[in-house]
Amino acid sequence: MGEIDERQGSRPLSTRRLEVRRFRGGELGVVDDPDLVATEEPFEIRVGYSRRDGSRAEEPVSVTMRTPGHDEDLAVGFLFTEGIIHANTDVQSVVARGQRAADGLINVVRVELTPGVSVDFKRLERNFYMTSSCGVCGKASIDAVAVQGQYDPGAVDFRIAGAVLGRLPGALKTQQSVFEQTGGLHASGLFDAAGTIVALREDVGRHNALDKLIGQALLRGELPLSRNGVIVSGRASFELMQKSKMAGCPLVVAVGAPSSLAVELAREFGITLVGFLKSDRFNVYSRPDRIL
Repeated sequence: MGEIDERQGSRPLSTRRLEVRRFRGGELGVVDDPDLVATEEPFEIRVGYSRRDGSRAEEPVSVTMRTPGHDEDLAVGFLFTEGIIHANTDVQSVVARGQRAADGLINVVRVELTPGVSVDFKRLERNFYMTSSCGVCGKASIDAVAVQGQYDPGAVDFRIAGAVLGRLPGALKTQQSVFEQTGGLHASGLFDAAGTIVALREDVGRHNALDKLIGQALLRGELPLSRNGVIVSGRASFELMQKSKMAGCPLVVAVGAPSSLAVELAREFGITLVGFLKSDRFNVYSRPDRIL
């Protein structure tokens, strides 16, 4: 693929320093003190694509609230997990658009698709509805994931020791630099069978953190994630399971609880799902044969 412009992930835009009044010892302080908070900004993803006559067009496809940093990974990861692109060869470039704000942010990116790559925007609209986890049609949502996904995580021969899983929450926390400063971010980490976290992304949105992780892997040509597991700092939702399935990941580990639909999807596609992960205990909701 082509060069990626405006790599915002290299600039420290994920936190902001604000003045606060602190309540301590039963009294409200009279002096404003500085405090770091996680940045939350709107982010628009646009797609540049070829019309049938060969001319180029642009279509806005998503607006989300995110923590700035690794925006190109987020845009590409979102398009992949929603089934709009299928390989890194579909992406020609990722270019920041619009005026740069005073704090250095550019909140719009255009993903230029390779000439000849077709886009079904009507399917994108359906995907938003089907993966909303709204409870209207859970089985239909799972069926939609089956149609989109090109990888089979259920066929992956991946094994990991239970004791290794128990060390993951501590390892995740040590790498959450922005969370350590602000206490306000979710994290998604990619780990190997030895329990080493090989990549980590943070964001105010748990789904954004995972899209950033998957987008990075896609751009590096490292999909499917058949040799890795994913750990998420919060609960395991249907949406996170859907994205993991799209990336071909055989193991999803959550520090928090899973939803019922997340468990259903894991069992349907043979993903090992672990929840309530602590150093000495956890629950396995599907495919326990991968846990040694």
